[in-house]
Amino acid sequence: MANQKISSPWKGEDQGGGLLSANQTPTLTLPLLGGGKYKDRLRENADLSKTNWFRVGGKAQWLFKPEDANDLAAFLSQLPQEIPVTVLGVGSNIIVRDGGIGGVVVKLGRGFTGVKIVPRASCLVPGDEISRITNHEPRTTIHAGAACLDIHVAQFALDHSVTGLEFLSGIPGTVGGAVRMNAGAYDSDVSQVLIEAQVVLRDGTIKTFSNAELAFVYRNSGLPEGAIVTGAVFKTSPGDKDEIQKRMQDIATARGDTQPIRAQTGGSTFKNPDGHKAWELIEKSGCRGLTVGGAQVSEKHCNFLINTGSATAADLENLGEEVIRRVKEKTGIALEWEIKRIGKIA
Repeated sequence: MANQKISSPWKGEDQGGGLLSANQTPTLTLPLLGGGKYKDRLRENADLSKTNWFRVGGKAQWLFKPEDANDLAAFLSQLPQEIPVTVLGVGSNIIVRDGGIGGVVVKLGRGFTGVKIVPRASCLVPGDEISRITNHEPRTTIHAGAACLDIHVAQFALDHSVTGLEFLSGIPGTVGGAVRMNAGAYDSDVSQVLIEAQVVLRDGTIKTFSNAELAFVYRNSGLPEGAIVTGAVFKTSPGDKDEIQKRMQDIATARGDTQPIRAQTGGSTFKNPDGHKAWELIEKSGCRGLTVGGAQVSEKHCNFLINTGSATAADLENLGEEVIRRVKEKTGIALEWEIKRIGKIA
């Protein structure tokens, strides 16, 4: 049924080819979503404001929490292609709009949080079958589930005295988002340490992508539209545990000194333009401390937006657009959003 075009029961017009966007609200019933088979893992009209770090946003029309990659693949394989699917990680780098998200929101949970050493194997696919053997030395290859926090992967590497993943301790979010966005900080990024990633495609196909196939660029990857990362394999090398711990402590100190880590924020808001730092352009344009409703440009680090307590998603997005406008007017440089804005405008 995954490749069969069904007659459209949706409210509103489609986007061409029968495909709707998550900005629209299809009429969905439990039988259309697979019936009772997934009833215990599907929730209708689920509040998304508590699933993201900004603490804003509307409801998911349907929220699905798969048990594991096989469960996710089976669900997607029977889900009509017309139904939009949106994946949420820990919600650290997104603004969920106030109108909520139409279709199905996939939230990866406990079945995707594992992390382990994978000796002489590039990855384990569902069922723990070794996909292929590599020449990496034993105990230097780490497999992490997509819902595993980046900092937990860094801590796991520290516990096993392997180096190369310390930078992940400074990135808020999960492995899945880090792979999709080629997350980076402190002189490294995912493209430099990833061997391969396991992915479930929109039609339910399970596929492994090599580093080269992911075609990483600055803060982005070449993952196909609708693909959901379920796990990733990272290369490391043996290191001195004390030195690794010191590096991670230095990163934690730097974050605490320069970023509003205890505020309701989504992390770095805008990409750094070539040859420039976004925060410097924002400060030069007089935007430090700027507010719209309950949203504010952080006084501590002006490439961070914060919810002061009463912000709506619209406040945050409008503030970001105002920053873009002022920076363009002052410097001639157009900032690009790094934070993803998803869902419907209320």
